Amino acid sequence: MSTTTVTPLTVQDAEVLVTAARRAAEAADATVSVTVLDAGGHLLAFRRDDRAVLISGETSTRKAYTALQLDTPTADLVDAVRPGGLFHTLPTALDRPLLFIAGGVPVHRDGRLIGAVGVGGGAPEQDHSFATAAVRALLQENRPA
Repeated sequence: MSTTTVTPLTVQDAEVLVTAARRAAEAADATVSVTVLDAGGHLLAFRRDDRAVLISGETSTRKAYTALQLDTPTADLVDAVRPGGLFHTLPTALDRPLLFIAGGVPVHRDGRLIGAVGVGGGAPEQDHSFATAAVRALLQENRPA
C-alpha cells in the first residue's frame, strides 16, 4: 500500500486566494469578505473590505465551511436544500451552521481536499465567480514551471 503526501493549504496559499478573490470583486465593483479555511475547518485567512456589509464576514465563513464539509461548491447545492431536495433538512440538522448560497468553493491539491474559500457580500453568482477565480489563481500559482 502506498500513501501520497499532499502539501496542506498554507498561509501563503490563503493569501493568494484572498488577493485573487478581492481583485475579482474589485473588477466587478463589489465589496466583499473572503474567508479561507484549511482541511480541518480552521481559519487561515479572513479579509473584509471596508465598505462590505458586516454580515458578509459571517456568510463568507459559512459558505467556506459548507463547501469544505460537503466537498462541493455551494452553488451546486442550492437546489438540494429546497423542499423535496436531497439535503432538504441538512441546514437545520447540524450544530455548525451551513449556508447553501453560492460563494463557497472547495480547494483541492493533487486530487485531495485541502481547504475551502468563501466569498460574501456580492450577489450569489458574483460571490461564486470571485471564489472560483481565487481557486484558479491558486492552481496557476502552484503549477510546475
